[in-house]
Amino acid sequence: MRCAGKESGQAFPAYVAVISGLLFLAFVYFAVGQAAVLRNSAQTAADAAALAAAQDARDQLRERWLEVIGDPAQWQRFVRGGEEEYLEGRACQRAAVLASLNDAELLPGRCARIDLGFTVTVRTEETVGESIVPSTDEQKSTAQASAVIEPLCMFEPPETEPPREPASGTTAEPDPSGTPSEEPEEEDPEPISVLECESKDWEIDPEDPVLPGADELFRVRLTGDDE
Repeated sequence: MRCAGKESGQAFPAYVAVISGLLFLAFVYFAVGQAAVLRNSAQTAADAAALAAAQDARDQLRERWLEVIGDPAQWQRFVRGGEEEYLEGRACQRAAVLASLNDAELLPGRCARIDLGFTVTVRTEETVGESIVPSTDEQKSTAQASAVIEPLCMFEPPETEPPREPASGTTAEPDPSGTPSEEPEEEDPEPISVLECESKDWEIDPEDPVLPGADELFRVRLTGDDE
């Protein structure tokens, strides 16, 4: 009986050590899982912020285009999605809002214009937590994402004929009757050409020009997304 009790007493510390080890591993796996969730949250916030910046720039392009809709000579720079036609600051403010809505912050100076788009870097507001693993209370997760604007429409400007000049060596002779000669009637201006977009062709009425929606004019996507 004494031997059995002695063996039982010796086994108890080993049992405690095994249970402690298992609990420690469980906490470690839990902390690793929490860190992975935090990284995913950061990437989600970065994606949302990058898309928000690009979408705001796309909306600005359409707004500026509407200002010159009656002058087709100025359309080409919008059809191409010209970078000079939208404000970086306004787009980055929208990115900051979307990052905040996803429990993250847009890092200062980390929203930048790229070729027809934006790249952003965000940091989560939450941490892994020192209660789970010591020295992790200040560990936040950062992530970066980029989104681009892709024009979806083409435009052929109306053809204009240059003014005709008199043949070389000839001069216009005055009318002997003294009455002014009849001037040729001006031809009606060519109608504004249609916008040929991926979804459909849009006819622009010169008398009441209206643009299609921003999503019809431009596509916004994260870089790396499938076409």
